Amino acid sequence: MPSDDSRALDFAAIEARWQGRWYGDRVFDSEPVEGAPKYFIIFAYPGTSGYLHVGHMRAYTYTDIMARFMRMKGFNVLFPVGAHATGNVSITPAKKVERGDTETLAYFRANGCTEDELRKLSDPLEVVRFFSKVYVDDYWKRFGFSADFRRFCTTIDPGYMRFIEWQFLKLKERGLLFQKPYMGTACLKCGPVAVDPSETDISSGGNAEKQEYTLLKCRSGDRYLVAATLRPETVYGQTNFWANPGTEYVEIDVEGEKWVVSPECAEKLSHQIDGVRITGNIPGRALIGTGCKPPVIDREILVLPASFCDPNVGTGLVTSVPSDAPYDWIALRELQEDEARCKSLGLDPAQVRAIEAIPIIRTPGFGPLPAKEICERMGISKLGDPRLEEATKEIYSTGFHTGVMNDLCGEFAGLNVSKAKDRMKAAMFDRGEAALFYDMSEPVTCRCGGKVIVKKIPDQWFIDYGNREITDLSKEHAASMRIMPPEYHANLPGILEWFQERSCARLGNWLGTPLPFDRRWIVEAISDSTLYPAYYLISKYVTSGELRPEEMDESFFDYIFLDKGTQADRDGVSVRAEIVTRKYRKGKWEHIPKIADRIRRDVEYWYPLDVNLGGKEHMTVHFPVFLMNHVAILPVKMWPKGILVNWYIVMKGGKISKSKGGAEPIPDAVKLYSVDGMRLYYAHSASPFVDVEWDDGIVRGYRQRVERIYWQYLDAIAAIRDASPPESRMDRWLEAEFTSSIDRMQSFMDAFDLRAAAGEIFFTIPDRIRWYERRGGQGAAMKRILPLWAQAMAPFVPHVAEELWERLGHKDFVSTSLYPAEAPETDREVAAEEDYIVRLMGDLAQVRKVTGIEKGKVWLYVAEEWKCEVMAKVSGLHASGTRDTSGLIKAVMQMPSAKAHAKEAAAFVQKAAKDIAAGQAPSPPKDEHALLSDSTQFLSRETGFEIVVQKAGEKGIHDPKGKARAAAPGRPAIYAEAI
Repeated sequence: MPSDDSRALDFAAIEARWQGRWYGDRVFDSEPVEGAPKYFIIFAYPGTSGYLHVGHMRAYTYTDIMARFMRMKGFNVLFPVGAHATGNVSITPAKKVERGDTETLAYFRANGCTEDELRKLSDPLEVVRFFSKVYVDDYWKRFGFSADFRRFCTTIDPGYMRFIEWQFLKLKERGLLFQKPYMGTACLKCGPVAVDPSETDISSGGNAEKQEYTLLKCRSGDRYLVAATLRPETVYGQTNFWANPGTEYVEIDVEGEKWVVSPECAEKLSHQIDGVRITGNIPGRALIGTGCKPPVIDREILVLPASFCDPNVGTGLVTSVPSDAPYDWIALRELQEDEARCKSLGLDPAQVRAIEAIPIIRTPGFGPLPAKEICERMGISKLGDPRLEEATKEIYSTGFHTGVMNDLCGEFAGLNVSKAKDRMKAAMFDRGEAALFYDMSEPVTCRCGGKVIVKKIPDQWFIDYGNREITDLSKEHAASMRIMPPEYHANLPGILEWFQERSCARLGNWLGTPLPFDRRWIVEAISDSTLYPAYYLISKYVTSGELRPEEMDESFFDYIFLDKGTQADRDGVSVRAEIVTRKYRKGKWEHIPKIADRIRRDVEYWYPLDVNLGGKEHMTVHFPVFLMNHVAILPVKMWPKGILVNWYIVMKGGKISKSKGGAEPIPDAVKLYSVDGMRLYYAHSASPFVDVEWDDGIVRGYRQRVERIYWQYLDAIAAIRDASPPESRMDRWLEAEFTSSIDRMQSFMDAFDLRAAAGEIFFTIPDRIRWYERRGGQGAAMKRILPLWAQAMAPFVPHVAEELWERLGHKDFVSTSLYPAEAPETDREVAAEEDYIVRLMGDLAQVRKVTGIEKGKVWLYVAEEWKCEVMAKVSGLHASGTRDTSGLIKAVMQMPSAKAHAKEAAAFVQKAAKDIAAGQAPSPPKDEHALLSDSTQFLSRETGFEIVVQKAGEKGIHDPKGKARAAAPGRPAIYAEAI
């Protein structure tokens, strides 16, 4: 075979040709086939917020690889796709286009959007339409996905919205919907948004948590300096109060009280407490040196300066507990040691130095002042030390879980910190000394660019995911599902247990489905994405016009999914039977074939979903509610079977983002790396369950590998096209190795180990073919394995596989061909013989390295027959449980062949037993001498040595150094001489 692998391959032409044929012939449109096993797989659909990037294509490609593999295994595969338009994902870019945002316009233009298209994108519905088309045509079809595109839908299609209305009617019917006042997350511009790792409604801050602060009202004259704390149980340890002299604070009226907080806090409070208004401004500098009296403790404390008081966090004011707060400990020490600063702010240095930490919590592993101890242990002495955050987390966590309030804590002395926290908070609330305040743990930005805060909603709708019955059933079912990776399978029950009530609808001008019983509210983006796999079974009928949205009422869906109104359930519901046989046309109902019955049969055939594949951001958000909604609404037979979670493609520095960029557009990437090159990169570069850093050079390497395999394959076709070579042992070896690789590939695919499966097809098999050629294979086996190799490639590199399949003379598609039902019988003995030759070549390379002989003659000494007999005996005895050396020697010495070599045989038994126990005893070929004699020409050519094969123990052999004595079965002795 030619060694030149640099021949150019026109990937674009191959991709266009086969995509044209697949989609032109509608190869992947899926319909039920009676008696055929089915496989229903989806990926979590993307939001129509922007262009996708190479990171998204990783998960989507995994889905297609599995769909193609299962189709070729004989399964009837349904792989539908859709897009998520609910919420503000499309409203935000539309608004930016409308106001002429230069960055947004440049973003669209850089991705190939024409000016005509761009002008339309000020309309959110046009944004949905535009990106839906881009996703289907420029991404999924461009990657050759074997999806049934007839079923494409978005979450704002009229039919889909009718489906979601039905879902919420069923949740309400089950008593799983309720309303109550709620502190929810909201954008100051757009209104309520969901904050979670999926970042459906937001552009940053998906890992932020809503935190409940206790506001401590510290009396200062006729007003209160208000500090926010997450640790109200530490109030007994307050020694001073912190304010930022560089911040302009405000005085606000809160239900008749005067509070001093930061302006940012005042704005947030105005959305949580009615009637909050600003009544004045107070420079932070003016607060320094004043006093205030905090709750609980009967003493006044001094207000001191601290730069770490952030006006965006809490109230911008902080009460100081240096015994248990590392920031407070370091800040107080720094100020006490800086007399000049104290004086510049009008403080008495002696008064500041007199402040001492007050021990309040007994924490195992720490003395009376845990903050002091941990700072000294970690070598922290400055406020700017980033390790302060780590120290704070350790102290807070250890103290909360193991600490006990000490005797200075009044009525709470002796209580565990975890209990004292709530009791102390309740006591302060009862006395009017504290209030509640909610804020985010980190900044959160809406997709519109607005700030996200916590806002009071008086009548928020919730789904009760804390329902005991639903939780228990979901946990029980999760245990029976196939969930990858295994760690997530183990963790999911705990996540389900943690889930409680979740807000499910938003007020405001959102895209999405109105609640059918309260149309002011729009179902939010997570809540309308739980049952959607079921809608794919209906969507093609709506798209084709066979079913109209107005026909899809509650009773229609009850009939389709819950069997209500079927023959088995028609007593007293004859009206339903009548409706399902009629169709709405031109303002009237007319009798038609039972379209609802057809759809119900589709549901019965395709459901449940076999695999839901999505990114790791869905582990704590989408996947739990996906499962719980199925359990809550659908019968057991329709509950999902599997979840597969994939990790991210990342750039140096973090996750790729649709909004932040970080990689070339997908159409450009395809030109650089080819579709099949990228598909192989996704499959083979790493396990699906780890993040992968995008590396241009590595991706190019996969394109080059696909090219090399393509030319290797065509060269093999050319070499055997008109030949009828004889069968040889190397043909038996190649078939055995190939069959083993295919068997392993299938096992790896069944375990979703795509990396190992791709390794067999694109690395191991090419290596085996090259070895076959080096060993003089003439091509007889190649005629049989080339079609199977193309089939094995097809799930991963379908375009190139189709091209190669056609080059073999096939008229059908390799994508729809079936893997052989049974693997052919193979000669494993010849495979073991080649392993022996490979090991021997390694030994000969070591001989060259040790002796320094580059050109020479090598004698290979094959072990005597008696050693083979003894080795076989020892192996048998070891397998049957005889392991002690004396017992082995005794048994072996009963053999006539061993008796003739008694002294040498005893030593050999000891060595053989040790090797067998360690798993280091090689399996000798059936006729080791014959194999080596037949391979001398090959070994000479490969090693450059002249090879001579001799039997150890025979008279007259050339053995000047007595090397032959070391020969063992499967491990010939070697002697080399320079020439």
